[in-house]
Amino acid sequence: MQFVVIGLDGTDEGAVQRRAKAREAHIDLGESLRLSGNMLYGAALLHDDGSMKGSMIVVQYPSEKELYEWLESEPYVVGNVWKDVTVHKSNTREPWQFNRPREWFKEHQS
Repeated sequence: MQFVVIGLDGTDEGAVQRRAKAREAHIDLGESLRLSGNMLYGAALLHDDGSMKGSMIVVQYPSEKELYEWLESEPYVVGNVWKDVTVHKSNTREPWQFNRPREWFKEHQS
């Protein structure tokens, strides 16, 4: 089952510092999710001035239970970076269908 998770950062005085403090652990966990096949892709969400506003991640888990188990350990949740988290079930097509021909991925497997 696939999910789109949108986490919006707090806007209080300490929000930027909380994000910076949790960022390395967030990136490390994201790499683990990518390697395990749980993360399809993610993106930073930005304000008009280019500063960080939040994050978007597309993940896949066998059930919502596993999704919420991951969220409970997500550094941006644990570190109180994301103040507003929404989860949407999705049916995301494989990214190759949007940005490169399928054959390219077969030739460039790592």
